[in-house]
Amino acid sequence: MNFFITPDTYALTIEPDLDRFTFAGQMVLSATADQPVATIDLDCAELAIWRCLLGTDEKDAPPVECAFCVDPAKEALTVQLPETVSGSFVLTVEYTGRINDRMAGFYRSRIHVDGGPSHMAVTQFQESDARRAFPCFDHPARKAVFTLEMLIPKGLTAIANTAVQSADELDDGRQRIVFEPTPKMSTYLLFFGVGPFEIHTDDVDPRVRAVCLPGMGEQTGFGRVFGRKALAYGEEYYAIDYPLSKMDLIAVPDFAFGAMENWGAITFRENLLLHVPGVTSREGESRICEVIAHEIAHQWFGNLVTPEDWKYLWLNESFATYFGYGMVDHYHGDWEIWQQFVRSQTETALARDALHETFAIEMPGGAAVAITTSTAPIIYSKGGSVLRQLEAWIGPDHFKAGLRHYLKTYTYGSAASHHLWEALSEVSGMPVTGLMKSWVTQPGFPVITVRRSGETLAVSQRLFSYLPNDSAQVWIVPLTVTTYNQDGSSATQTLIMDRPEAEIALPPDSIAYKINPGQTGFYHVHYADTDNLDHLGTMVKTGSLPAMDRWGVQNDLYALVKSGALPVATYLTMAGNYINETDYLPLSSLDSHLFEAYLLLEGEVRTRTGQVAESLIHAALATVGDVPVAEESQTTAMLRDQLLVHAALLGNRAVTDGLDDQFRAFMGGGGIPADIFRAVMTAGAVSGDQAALDAMIRRYEASPVEHERMTLVAALGSFRQWPLLEKALDYALERVPDRIRFMPLVAAAGNPAAGEHLWPWFEDNLARMQTMHPLLFERVVAAFVPGPGLTDPERTRAFCKTLLEQQPRLKDVLALSLERLAVNAAMKAREK
Repeated sequence: MNFFITPDTYALTIEPDLDRFTFAGQMVLSATADQPVATIDLDCAELAIWRCLLGTDEKDAPPVECAFCVDPAKEALTVQLPETVSGSFVLTVEYTGRINDRMAGFYRSRIHVDGGPSHMAVTQFQESDARRAFPCFDHPARKAVFTLEMLIPKGLTAIANTAVQSADELDDGRQRIVFEPTPKMSTYLLFFGVGPFEIHTDDVDPRVRAVCLPGMGEQTGFGRVFGRKALAYGEEYYAIDYPLSKMDLIAVPDFAFGAMENWGAITFRENLLLHVPGVTSREGESRICEVIAHEIAHQWFGNLVTPEDWKYLWLNESFATYFGYGMVDHYHGDWEIWQQFVRSQTETALARDALHETFAIEMPGGAAVAITTSTAPIIYSKGGSVLRQLEAWIGPDHFKAGLRHYLKTYTYGSAASHHLWEALSEVSGMPVTGLMKSWVTQPGFPVITVRRSGETLAVSQRLFSYLPNDSAQVWIVPLTVTTYNQDGSSATQTLIMDRPEAEIALPPDSIAYKINPGQTGFYHVHYADTDNLDHLGTMVKTGSLPAMDRWGVQNDLYALVKSGALPVATYLTMAGNYINETDYLPLSSLDSHLFEAYLLLEGEVRTRTGQVAESLIHAALATVGDVPVAEESQTTAMLRDQLLVHAALLGNRAVTDGLDDQFRAFMGGGGIPADIFRAVMTAGAVSGDQAALDAMIRRYEASPVEHERMTLVAALGSFRQWPLLEKALDYALERVPDRIRFMPLVAAAGNPAAGEHLWPWFEDNLARMQTMHPLLFERVVAAFVPGPGLTDPERTRAFCKTLLEQQPRLKDVLALSLERLAVNAAMKAREK
């Protein structure tokens, strides 16, 4: 790529044809060459190039035709200039392309609108798919201003990053829509779309608009209101005004990702923007708000300041992840959103990063970096968790001031990791650079092993992994310890641990201690002295440890069990201390760990694990009830649904009898409370017959609400009888759209009743599954290989070896999945 050519503006004209699924395009690039160039190399994929013209400096001189060649393998267009040029020049490229059905580039989405078209078309360009819509310098650092005009059929609406500047009717019946110029931005943030859209403007902040298909306007109110609040939060926190005149929240039926932060034109899966009272669950409401906040945070982190290379993608996604939860917490403090963050982000990241097949947050590979099943938990979840650790260490005021300094310094520009560290160090006066470099450029994380000797704690750190390692890695760890005394008092101290070993002096009369209070540190803890672990267990039982710490005790312990440092029996003993637990974070995590262990183990230890899980579920439901209550907390509703789902999958009749009654009412046309709809559908599948399957499919096909459709198709993976489960999975592959087809398959991989049937089924149906979007197919691979593949690990490994030879692009997800298979097999063998 010509890095000595600087793009200044792209002027695009796009003419979509929604009948033939093609589009004609013209790209006029105004650029500056810092040195004489004889060729211009542009990124270009799946476009038919018809003509290239070079503008000259001579007044009234016509543009000069240029020879060109396209290399499809390299996704490159090379334009041969008639003579070398330097300084300013203008290049025009005329081309055509296809409006594809792969949810990447300029693609189509099937819609159902009375009397309207059967499809709409939108763009999705991150990371490197702008080149599928126009030839360009498709790299985040190659920022430019974009002007866009679209020629569209009469009666349809065009949407882009900026507001409409002019709209004219043409003689052929089409409309010419011209949009305002964009700010200087990266190619991956450009957006345009065309369809029968409705636009609904917020009453308080007219910059905020919701864009949806006809008849869905009322469903946008919830998201539109929170979008307005999140925008206000961003402007206040970052102290930089949002620079565009509008911010669209756009519901897209077919979408591979959750959402995309296109500047001024944010796209969402329908379920992550549209809210339907009585159908959208409380968990769904949390998710809508968190995703909207995530994408609005991107308007600063990513859009205003962009990573200068894809290896710095964490500067976008880690911050958007962290602030996605922070914005929600600001407006909904009663939702216990940081418990949800730790459960969904930190716990996920710790489990992902405990594999040998991991990598640093700041990833190697430059342009090859992409968001995949393998990379996302590191870029998003670990990165966000490390930011939480950083803010806890330097303090919220320093954190905010440092981020403001960083954003103002690099506004409309690009940045690398060290620019952020330097800004935070300058503002705080603390050694942020060394600490963050330790966490962002190194893969993995430590386990802190602690042993008491009198009034001293001997502390050591080493790389934690589920499989053995001999690493000598050391992190700069902001280590915090709280000590508890006989009189009930406590004291907390923090030190920076930058060596393999350290000592911490305990206050006199300390009877117990807790490492990482508040669980802001990104590490596991191994209490080598069992007396202290017993003390912590007692504090869990009495509720004298906060919920965050009750989560940490059992989560650290389960990780040690998976690594082979402790037996499952130790974890089950600790689990007994949670018998009165009803807080979302500790019990949700504990329940999931027990369910995972139940899936992996066999024999007596599996039976005992199931019994412990059922006893915890019974005790919790006895307190919170098995039906939703209007005024209960967000997390109580989420916890109940999870417990009911797992009770159903475990075959707990005492719980599922009530769910079965609800399912029979559903089959008769009755309503189900939104917050237990997933549990009722799961229970209906577990104990259901052909009539149950037919009823679920009928409801799925008739439902106009994506949130409900997703819940129904996921439940198809829970049928206990293999012939019915096979029919359900076959239906998913044949009839369920690509965007959600993976959901019943992933659910089936965690179905305890599927037994030895699933892996042969996976092998037999591989070709049908490979037609899915690559990211979504990866999710299926990541679920099947370490789960159903455990029934015959050698067969699974041999199959994956052949699959890798056929599909090299699956290298990362197969490596990840095979290591998880090895971890599961080792745990199963140890506990046999």
